Amino acid sequence: MTLPRSLTDAERLDWLRLARTQNVGPVTFAQLIGRYGDAGRALAALPEIAARAVRGKSVAIPPADLIRREIDAATKYGARIVASCEPDFPALLRALDPPPPALTLLGNAALAAQPTCAIVGARNASAAGRKIARDMAAMLGKAGYTIVSGLALGIDGEAHAASLSTGTIAVLGGGIDHVYPPQHDRLYAEIAQQGLILSEMPFGHRAKAQDFPRRNRIITGLARGTVVVEAAERSGSLISARVANEQGREVMAVPGSPLDPRAAGTNNLIRNGAALVRHAGDVLEVLSSLPLLQVSAPPADFYDPVHGGGDPIPPSETARVREALSPHAMPLDEIARATGIHAARVGAILMELELAGEAITFPGGLAARAV
Repeated sequence: MTLPRSLTDAERLDWLRLARTQNVGPVTFAQLIGRYGDAGRALAALPEIAARAVRGKSVAIPPADLIRREIDAATKYGARIVASCEPDFPALLRALDPPPPALTLLGNAALAAQPTCAIVGARNASAAGRKIARDMAAMLGKAGYTIVSGLALGIDGEAHAASLSTGTIAVLGGGIDHVYPPQHDRLYAEIAQQGLILSEMPFGHRAKAQDFPRRNRIITGLARGTVVVEAAERSGSLISARVANEQGREVMAVPGSPLDPRAAGTNNLIRNGAALVRHAGDVLEVLSSLPLLQVSAPPADFYDPVHGGGDPIPPSETARVREALSPHAMPLDEIARATGIHAARVGAILMELELAGEAITFPGGLAARAV
């Protein structure tokens, strides 16, 4: 395992240019670094890779000046950008395979190194749900846990406000400078002063609906366990719970009345195996009993130099993988089975198809056709 090290200014520039390149998600980023060894060599290889996947296709690599302006803007704002290979990158997030390539941090980065617990839930939370979130966050904070949430209205906001004095981390769906929702501008300012705000998105980026699943992955990835206080049957909080399960993190849920639709999701989580928690004492009991973390990852051979790449990939193999993809995400080993191609080589082909805008790869070894 390579030990974390700080990047030089030139290396950071290349790292961010690669991370901000069109169609380069966390999986493809990790594959490119694994194949070429560093971001600079990966950037040099990108045009040929994209053109090979689809004849004549180009890839939009951001110019160096654009990334310099992002770094300067973050610095002037009081934030800093940390790459996943650097010592200050949160260790629990680095354990994910793959981790987010880079984060922008505003505030006390040391909070991410403390014991952490995520608390999420409904935006239209009930008065009871709000009180549970406040009490739980305050007591967990006094017990030494940093509270992680998403700065949303309802449960998230209550959890942040109750843990300001003990340590709270807000994960944003947009850039570090984009306060969303705007009703939380004062809470945002207080967290920036006393806690930690972080984002995977570039400085200045305004959050879109498709950004929030990636935000949720970071919320759960920062924490050993996630508590869902209230959630309807279809909600972002349930997506967070599913992602936490995939990451090998503990999922806990507060039960509620069967007559309240805001409890339908949490009750169903409990029915399907989530730990039932009523208060902070129950949460502490669950967290204290956890074994060493096991985090999910793509298969170990998702890319290796023997089966994954090295030699040019024949167009016939690329066509077989493209044909096997569907709009619904499928495990890489299922795609490999359908095509008769080694899983690591399928991973290399998917990387090229993603760069060409024809596929989407997801953490956990899943891929789908881009629509």
